[in-house]
Formats: sequence, C-alpha cells, structure tokens
Amino acid sequence: MLVLDGKKVADTIYSKLLLEVSLLPVVPRIVFILVGQDPASQTYVKSKSKKCQDLGLHGEALVLPENTSEEELIRRIRELNLDKKVHGILLQLPLPPQINKYAVLSELDPLKDVDGLHPDNMGRLMQGNPRFVPCTPSGILEILRHYQIPIEGTRSVVIGRSEIVGKPMAQLLLNHNSTVTVCHSKTVGLEKEAERADLLVVAIGKRHFVGPTFIKEGATVIDVGIHRVEGRITGDVDYDAVAKKAGAITPVPGGVGPMTIASLMKNLVLAAKLQTTKASG
Repeated sequence: MLVLDGKKVADTIYSKLLLEVSLLPVVPRIVFILVGQDPASQTYVKSKSKKCQDLGLHGEALVLPENTSEEELIRRIRELNLDKKVHGILLQLPLPPQINKYAVLSELDPLKDVDGLHPDNMGRLMQGNPRFVPCTPSGILEILRHYQIPIEGTRSVVIGRSEIVGKPMAQLLLNHNSTVTVCHSKTVGLEKEAERADLLVVAIGKRHFVGPTFIKEGATVIDVGIHRVEGRITGDVDYDAVAKKAGAITPVPGGVGPMTIASLMKNLVLAAKLQTTKASG
C-alpha cells in the first residue's frame, strides 16, 4: 500500500516556486479577506500567510467585522481589484449569512482570483482551458501526477459536490479522461457506487464516513476531510481500516492539506506573472 505524502509533493512545488519568484520583476502580493472571527478561518489565513513569508511572497490579512454588509465587502474588493500592487485576492469562506457569496465572488478580478472561484475561472475549467483551478482539486491532481497514479481510462467517484472541492474535482478528472460519478448525501446506494471506483475522492465532511466496504481492492483513496477530535486530526476516511484494502491513500494530516496551500502559492505566482505580462504588453 502506497502512502501519498502531500508534504513531500508540496516541497517539490516550493523548490520550483522559489526559482520562479526570484526571476519575477515584482514580489507577488496577496490579500486574504476574512469577515468575522471564525477560528478555523483564522487558522487557515495564518498558515497561508506564514507560507507566503517562507517563499518571499507578501501576504496580508484584511479582517472585517462580523456585521460587515455585502455592499461594504464589495467596495473593499473593488478597491483591491484596482490596486496594481495586489496580485491575488482570496475571500476566506464561509461568510456571514447577510452576505451572498456568489454575488461577492463575482466581483473579484478574474486575474486576481487565486482560489479559482470566479464564474470566469469556473467556466474556463469546464471548457478544459483552466486559468486558476480551485486549490484543493489542483493539489490532488498534483499528488496523482507525482505518484504516477493513472487517471485516463479509469473510473472515478467523487463523494461531495461543493463548488470548492467536489464539482471542480469531478471536472478536472473528466478533463483528464476519467469516467466520473459524483455522489453526495442524497445518493441512493452510495457505498456500492464508491466500491466501483479505481479512484475515490472523499470530501463529504463527515468523520470516518468511508470504511473498507466502500473500497474496491487496490483503489486509490484521496481523503479531503479534516476533523479535530480529542487533540487528534482525522479525515472523512477511516484510514487504518481502509489502508488494508487500498492500493494508495492520502493520510490525514499530511496528505491533501499541504497541497491545498502549495496550489494557492502556485496560483499566486501565476497571477503575478499574468498581470506583469499584461502590464508590460
């Protein structure tokens, strides 16, 4: 059984990015927009900012009050869109209930949308001509490439249909010529669907939801879930039980998580390149 080490893959990406950044005429700069004081969101922003610092990139947080209106948030985004010193904007989700996330995401400059959630970037992914791919699916694809896990001609099952992971993941796999089934909490016979997969991506947000009965012998299992219970971090997959049956599996922690941040850094450097080229052209 092969353990798919996301930290190892992320380190190879960072080595390449350090060289790319040294050749850029600007220092790539990203602004993380955080509305409210959600502890998980604060942790994510802190870890992303730290990685920016490690790579010689500039990351800063714009923290707004919980009661910020949709209009005010849009005004702030438009200001950042016009700021030529800002190359990437990341709107940390979830947002408070008074804000329509789709309305706000649509206001991002597509060339600064390093999370790949603007309709323009989502549409390009659907066409098979991506610019910025959402970070977690992009990171998963990098893991599969690194470990030479075949995609073309395989049967893939994605459990979860979010705009951040499930839907773009399914589209990426489809773009790479896998036959893809998307399952979710309302899928009838979900376990049987999963058991047919050569490649199973689990992003349903339920701790240890997937056990060995979901797994085809020798399948590749990608666990996107993160759950903190009694000081331990586990995933959507019951790792110890599933690892005995899988051919390859991502651990939690140390699998998909490090790759999500690596993909964000990669997108930021690409954004700086695109904007620098556009400005000089």
